[in-house]
Amino acid sequence: MESTTETFQGGILPGLGEMAKDSGLIEIAACSDGFYTTGKNGVIRVLATGDKKVEFIIFESKTIAYVNSAMGYPAYYPVHDTRIEKPLEAVLMDLDGTTVRSEEFWIWIIQLTAASLLDNPRFELEDSDIPFVSGHSVSEHLQHCIKKYCPDKSVEEARTSYFEHTHREMQAIMDGKGRKNAFVPSPGIKEFLLELKAKGLKLGLVTSGLYEKAYPEILSAFKTLDLGTPDDFYDAIITAGFPLRKGSCGTLGELSPKPHPWLYAEVARVGLGLDFSQRHNVIGIEDSGAGIASIRLAGFAAIGIEDGNIVESGTLGLCNHFCETFDEILKFIS
Repeated sequence: MESTTETFQGGILPGLGEMAKDSGLIEIAACSDGFYTTGKNGVIRVLATGDKKVEFIIFESKTIAYVNSAMGYPAYYPVHDTRIEKPLEAVLMDLDGTTVRSEEFWIWIIQLTAASLLDNPRFELEDSDIPFVSGHSVSEHLQHCIKKYCPDKSVEEARTSYFEHTHREMQAIMDGKGRKNAFVPSPGIKEFLLELKAKGLKLGLVTSGLYEKAYPEILSAFKTLDLGTPDDFYDAIITAGFPLRKGSCGTLGELSPKPHPWLYAEVARVGLGLDFSQRHNVIGIEDSGAGIASIRLAGFAAIGIEDGNIVESGTLGLCNHFCETFDEILKFIS
């Protein structure tokens, strides 16, 4: 191929289904680890999402996905076919950007962290950074900034600064003195959630955010919505766990977040008790490219919703459906 970023012209792909020309996928000559090359060993083509976070190796009768890692631990996964079979049994939903409008706040925290590392309080992220500082793990967000802006710093240094900013700003919010409108429930989310409950569907909340930042966020939103406590409302909630820091025990989460499938797979299989054979009766709703990829790699149908980075990240084609509002999603799944 003459270009490693040639637009995929569309077609039917094993596991992925029919992809249109505007899917956002691009053709690349070989997988970035060099293991698979187009035209060799049965590989028909190699595709990547627009942000190159996930690569798809296409064979005649199967597709496998390679998930890149800014932290140096990539992984391969099988790509399973997805479809929606009614009646639905469960709806899985993302937190940031989907249930709660908070992405600007967390991107701002990343920006503050980079500014501290650079000792430049006037530093601002560029628009091109946004797909790489939202939707993934904290460490991957920080690794992107280090690689681009301050290569002399380490992720460990960045994490220390990040949590200092996070703790300070979260405490300010809890004290009523912090950034206004940091955590705003998404338009129509209350009515949507109540309708899903009325239908008897199981509900799972999924976030790549660490517990200490994610739980206060959803708690704040539920207080605004007057829906009680999220623990009682949802059938299962999963976060990226607790941060690993010296002097305390952490949990797995920084190396296995979206777009890896594990958060969605765990909330469905372990949290909701749904067997993999029931995956066609489950849908996932996301506003980010990393989240859409995570849902698909977990084997579930993915519904994208506007106002995130799905189009910008080149993952539109991975959405089984793409909707503007929760009302539109309700009409579709009813």
